Amino acid sequence: MWNEIKSNIYSASVYFREFILFLVFVVVIIFLLIEKLTLSIPLILLLLVTGFIILNLIGRRRIKEIDEIKNIIASIRKSIYKSSDEIILSEHLSGLENEIKEMFEKAKNDIEYLERLQRMRSQFLANVSHELRTPIFSIQGFIETLLNGAIDDPKVNRHFLQKANQNTVNLSNLLNDLIDISMIESGEMRMSYRYFDINNFIQNILNEFIPLAEEKSIKLIFNPSKEGLQVFGDKDKLRQVLVNLLQNAIKYTDEGSIEILLAEEKKFVNISVRDTGIGIPEADLNRIFERFYRVDKARSRAVGGTGLGLAIAKHIIEAHNSKIIVQSTLGEGSIFSFMLKK
Repeated sequence: MWNEIKSNIYSASVYFREFILFLVFVVVIIFLLIEKLTLSIPLILLLLVTGFIILNLIGRRRIKEIDEIKNIIASIRKSIYKSSDEIILSEHLSGLENEIKEMFEKAKNDIEYLERLQRMRSQFLANVSHELRTPIFSIQGFIETLLNGAIDDPKVNRHFLQKANQNTVNLSNLLNDLIDISMIESGEMRMSYRYFDINNFIQNILNEFIPLAEEKSIKLIFNPSKEGLQVFGDKDKLRQVLVNLLQNAIKYTDEGSIEILLAEEKKFVNISVRDTGIGIPEADLNRIFERFYRVDKARSRAVGGTGLGLAIAKHIIEAHNSKIIVQSTLGEGSIFSFMLKK
């Protein structure tokens, strides 16, 4: 009992200065109003006893509140609560309760974000390891075959060397894409925005793909917009986007055409790449911009590519305060489009 009282008094000691000031004030009033000392002393003693009792009550209440808060914090630390609605304090601590709930929600969201980030990092490392292993093992296999005697066989030695060389090219492309996406996601990739002629820009890129398209008998179509039409953006990064979209269109189009369309609006120019290729299943449309995601893994590997091109393109377009939109019908073709500021 006495230990509890001492604990209560000690807890209430934070108010001791105010309590002493109050006592001094009351004692002075008593001496001023009551002239007889014999009456003043009992009143002062009564005041002291009353003050002691009040301090004890204040201390007990304060300990109860602190214990209540400590229990809540301990429960949060032990992950007992699943929702902030489970956090309940006394009515007079409602303001603190709201603050703790907000802190709990923020901590919960931060933890979930870190866990999700860790899963993505682990998955990314696993994907990178797998993607690197494929060309490395292929190169190793071709070289071993040549060293084991195939190098002296004119029928196969050049073929194996060409295959090994192609895998070194694939490996180089993969490493370059990994560097690009790492710099983009870390914010280290610098953008250089300026106005440039969109018609000349697209025509120069299309000219590079004419031989590749002719090999598959695919028509490349581009009808320029009005002469001198200027758009605002990073020319080099946007070239990377269009090159990726055209490469994909040619890879997955066996016949028909690939067309680049320009639609001029009041403040923007909409750029679309439309093909008559195999199309994308509806279930995969929301995932094609994920790193290393392939709709048809067997065909994707057969026609080449790192699995990072669309992810990089998405980041570049978003850096231009725009968004890549994809529309596709299985067996009929796809349209990838984005907008640039005029």
